[in-house]
Order: sequence, then C-alpha cells, then structure tokens
Amino acid sequence: MPELPEVETVVQSLKKVLLGKKVSDIEVKYNKIIRMPVDDFKEKLIGLEIKDITRKAKYLIFDFGDLSMVSHLRMEGKFHYNLNKRDSYGKHEHIIFYFSDGSELIYDDVRKFGEMHLKNNQELFLTEPLKKLGPDANTDIDQKIFAKALKKTIPVKSFLLDQTIIAGIGNIYADEILFDSKIHPLRPANSLTSEDLRRILGASKTVLNKAINLGGTTIKSFSSGDISGLFQNELCVHTKKGEACPTCQTIIEKIKVGGRGTYFCSVCQK
Repeated sequence: MPELPEVETVVQSLKKVLLGKKVSDIEVKYNKIIRMPVDDFKEKLIGLEIKDITRKAKYLIFDFGDLSMVSHLRMEGKFHYNLNKRDSYGKHEHIIFYFSDGSELIYDDVRKFGEMHLKNNQELFLTEPLKKLGPDANTDIDQKIFAKALKKTIPVKSFLLDQTIIAGIGNIYADEILFDSKIHPLRPANSLTSEDLRRILGASKTVLNKAINLGGTTIKSFSSGDISGLFQNELCVHTKKGEACPTCQTIIEKIKVGGRGTYFCSVCQK
C-alpha cells in the first residue's frame, strides 16, 4: 500500500502535467470507486479546471476551485497520464478523466479498493475522510502533540500506524522509523520517554523525507503511477528477515504486531 512518501511522489509527478487542465468528460467503468452518485460526480466536475494537487497523509487532493476531489489509492491504485486519448483500455482501468486539450488521466486499480470523494473546499478538512486524520508525520507533528497520545498501552508499532494520531506512516516506514529510533516494535506506547519521543519524531521526518526525495518505495505490486521509487534500496529492516542488520550484523527477525508483518533487530531495538 502506498504510504506518505509514495503519495507525495504521485502528487509531484501529476502536478507537472495536470495543472490548468479542464475536464471535458469522465468515464466511470466501476461505480463503487466513486463515493457518491456517479452522475452527480461527473456533472459537478465536467468543465472545471485543476487548480492545484496536494496531499493530506495518504490522500490525494485535486483542487478544482470551490470543489476538491479526494482520492485514496488503497492497495494498488495508480494514476497514468496520457498526452493523447487512447483507443482502448485495460480491464483494470476503471476511471478515465478526459481533458479539453485531448489528454487524459486514467485511474488503474487491480483490486478496486480505491476511492474518490468530492468535497466543498470550505468543509474539506471538517468532514470525512480527512477530518479523522492526525497531523502529517513528516512535517506537522511535534513532541507535545505526540505526548498527549501516550496514554495508550498498545505497542509503539501499532501506535505509529494509527492514522488518527499520526497521519501517513504505514507498515514499511513504521519498521524503518523504529529501527532508526532503536526502539522495539512491541514496546508499549505509554512507556516511551521524552528522549524516545524525540528520536521517533526525528526519525519520522528523516526517513519519510529521504523516501520522498528518492521517489518512495516500489515494493511488491505497488509503483507510484508511472514512477518506480528508489527507497527500497535504502531499507534497513523491512522485508529483510534472515539478513544481517546493517548496524550490528545480528540476523533480522520478523514477528506480527497488530496483525502486521514487522521486521526488527533484537540487538539494536531492545
């Protein structure tokens, strides 16, 4: 599943080609991705121009002026931009946005788990799905906000994955942040000290921003649209079960934390 760096990479790549494009038509081949009546969705967007593309956590935000389309890629969603309209489309290409200059944007999703919402910009962050999200892990969060949430007894790995507390961290980066912080993934969140918090906050910004600079992580079936990220070459523990820890050479282990596969070094992360 794409996490904050992958979604930021998608934002930056789409901004290069989509700003100023006017929607001339929309073809919806799988209605469930559109989280409102499809006819209303099309009627409201056709004729509008893309003013900006931004992100909140793992959500893409296409700004059309008074309205915004909020999109989540879920497990395997991708956007593909074509300079010219194609003659045919694949079975996983479910939504096609046609623009007045003859170009198009295709939403491709093998599992069909993605979603698109249309929101009035005045209520964009006051209603679902963005209302529930905590501050972004790579920019907004500070130690004071973090400390307020440490009444939780859940493992710190689960704590980092709770999007209502800290937004944007997924399974890959939670493992890498905890390794960088030298904190065991099963440690209860409410046992963290001020120094632990400082290390986690610093690692969150360092790891996520490095991943953004490298175009995210291309792992298993996910890639950021037409982009292949390079951060998978920088992973220290995630997916490295049985390999040597890059710091101490101890063999990296894999356990389950909150149902998620979790990789760590038992020496570096006591």
